[in-house]
Amino acid sequence: MATVIHFILIALFIIPTHNLSQSNDDDGFVSLLLSEKGVNFAKDVLIEQAISSLAPLQLPQIITKSVRVPIIGNINMGISNITIFQVNVSSSSITLNNNNTGEISIVASGATANLSMNWSYSCHSWGFFPIQIADKGEASIQVEGMDVKINLGLEYEGGTLKLSPLECGCFVKDIAIILDGGLSWLYQGFINAFEGKIRSAVESTVNNKIREGILKLDSLLQTLPKEVPVDDIASLNVTLINKPLFEDSSIGLEINGLFTAKNSSIVPMYYHKNSLPSVDSRHLRKMLGISLHEAVFNSASDVYFKADSLRWIVEKVPDQSYLNTNKWRFIVPQLYRKYPNDNMRLNISFATPPILKIHSEEIEANIYSDMIVEVLNDDEIIPVACISVIVKASGYAKIAGNNLGGHIDMEDFDLSLKWSKIGNFRMHLIESVMRTFIKTAALPYANSRLTKGFPLPIFRGFTLQNADLIYRKSKIMISTDVGFTGSYNLK
Repeated sequence: MATVIHFILIALFIIPTHNLSQSNDDDGFVSLLLSEKGVNFAKDVLIEQAISSLAPLQLPQIITKSVRVPIIGNINMGISNITIFQVNVSSSSITLNNNNTGEISIVASGATANLSMNWSYSCHSWGFFPIQIADKGEASIQVEGMDVKINLGLEYEGGTLKLSPLECGCFVKDIAIILDGGLSWLYQGFINAFEGKIRSAVESTVNNKIREGILKLDSLLQTLPKEVPVDDIASLNVTLINKPLFEDSSIGLEINGLFTAKNSSIVPMYYHKNSLPSVDSRHLRKMLGISLHEAVFNSASDVYFKADSLRWIVEKVPDQSYLNTNKWRFIVPQLYRKYPNDNMRLNISFATPPILKIHSEEIEANIYSDMIVEVLNDDEIIPVACISVIVKASGYAKIAGNNLGGHIDMEDFDLSLKWSKIGNFRMHLIESVMRTFIKTAALPYANSRLTKGFPLPIFRGFTLQNADLIYRKSKIMISTDVGFTGSYNLK
């Protein structure tokens, strides 16, 4: 009976941190939908990360200017060490599927930036009165009305996403330069002559840095694995199926989502799902929708069954008396008479891969297993009987942090004798023992594990917030907001 519980732990509530095996290249069994609210959140995160990459940022140029003035002589001016140390964005917007090309446009308007720089001034006169004047100091620069526009390409390529910078534009409206040090008031007019070059340097540097950051994000996408090992038996297929779907103000993605045998391209079985959208953007009020088709769980069942891993030996239970023939002396007298006061163990294995069904209110599983009763007589393990156990179980899931946990209950079970070396015995007498064993040992153990839960497919640095679970025919849907607690180095 522990087999039943263990399988439900694996197959009913393991939600792939990614996804598995292959069936049909046109089918994705895990769907993600980023709603308009989620798209704007993602835009804000990208802008926040872009701003962090711009400060501090040193402009590479050392700008000089020389002017020859009659009678006075040569005037040399220079600015250097121009550094952006603060950027603020007042408003931003995002447009999906721009002009039906699949492009994503992000615009940050009315941004401001604070810069610092060093300035120098020298004048050399070799007329009737040779004079040499030199001065230097620091300056602060206030950039006003900076607009940044980015056009991104988000494409499907080889089972993953490719992000490319199609167009980057930075436009600076106003610059105010305030000198400090030396006779700064005297040279203010001369330094103002650099305004155009500073504007051009800011625009060029910001453009290049944003383009560089997008390419780094794309490199991060390319490093994401297409197959993630779960253990020594199974792997998860995280391959993207088809191109992103742009609908209104949302983005939809489909992932293959099935389990497959590790290091094997063999498909465990064929799965098919209906073509209806997994997550409906019209009813998604939170940032992210995740839909998991029941085929995900059933593919796990198939892989572990074929690997002969759905087999467990039960030797210890909370009430150890259940694993001694003395406990069975009134239920199966011939067992006690032949092996008096001997310890026992249960060798449990699945007869077929368990099949899970997701309904509108709960998850249901019919599990067919064989339980061989073995007697431990001295150093010998003696199989004495095999009982067919058919269990009908149901459960529900719940979200705890970034994990999906849950609770299970047994609805009913049926026992039948497959073979016996100790003669025939009545199954209805064993039912009370099995029911007690399930309630006192199997279910408490399973539910204690389910309380901890298993990780959901969330990128590092993101957390689920206010998540809701919705059951639909053949699928579980998670509607959730997302918080960002990490950072991605775009510098």
